[in-house]
Amino acid sequence: MRKTLLSFGAVAALAIPSFVSAQTTAAQSPHSLSGNAGLFSSYRFRGIDQTFGKPAIQGGIDYSHASGLYLGNWNSNVSEGAGFPAANLEMDFYGGWKKSWGDFGLDVGFIYYYYPGSDANLAAGTSFASPHSARTHTGLVDNKEIYIGASWKWLALKYSHATDDYFSLPGTKGSHYVDLSANYDLGDGWGVNGHIGSFRLKNWSVGTDATNGNYTDYRIGVTKDVSGWVFGASYIDTNAKGSCNLANPGFYCFANQLPAGAGAKLKDAGRGILIVSVSKTF
Repeated sequence: MRKTLLSFGAVAALAIPSFVSAQTTAAQSPHSLSGNAGLFSSYRFRGIDQTFGKPAIQGGIDYSHASGLYLGNWNSNVSEGAGFPAANLEMDFYGGWKKSWGDFGLDVGFIYYYYPGSDANLAAGTSFASPHSARTHTGLVDNKEIYIGASWKWLALKYSHATDDYFSLPGTKGSHYVDLSANYDLGDGWGVNGHIGSFRLKNWSVGTDATNGNYTDYRIGVTKDVSGWVFGASYIDTNAKGSCNLANPGFYCFANQLPAGAGAKLKDAGRGILIVSVSKTF
């Protein structure tokens, strides 16, 4: 299709010069708009299960300006048992400024995680332990973060800082996440990627352990671009593991129903998993 349009443009250049001038102006527009959509066998956020091991449909739209300013929205289905009671959708809204100088890049911005219909009160008093199970926060489950990232060629480092209670957990303002990632192009549509992240949950403890909200996650994967469709496979794992049973659940154990009770199932939300996906940017 792209080659056909280019050929048409060449013919039009001989017939209607004013049309070419208009196209050139449009091509030099400082505005850019793109979309993305994908299907994933599971959704992990910072290594933690968000869909109770079930598939996720994800997609979003991005606007950018030649000055480096950008705005965007991204969405995914989630499981309420992963800590979003009465909600099944995650909506992220973000904006910032991004610029590159040769092989170096800088990215500064703000992101808002929103779960429409969620009710933080429903998570209080549940019998399973998760980062959301004992909160007394009222209203929606949400999260606000500022971030700054730097990149060099195929390496990137990013720091994210919660400006309010982390996903509505009382007193956890200032929680932060550090993300080191690599994406290397092997040529012929093939790519490899890796990631290691470190999360610190501020001012939060269960029992006498003041660090049991902290963990590290890892990812290694491969991608193949086939005519604009990107097929991927990634192995994701964390050290946020624990015994998952109703009698003595670990900190990152999530239930598939709220409140956890008779017949409820628990999953280790930080367990290792292989995720396959297909996505496209348009």
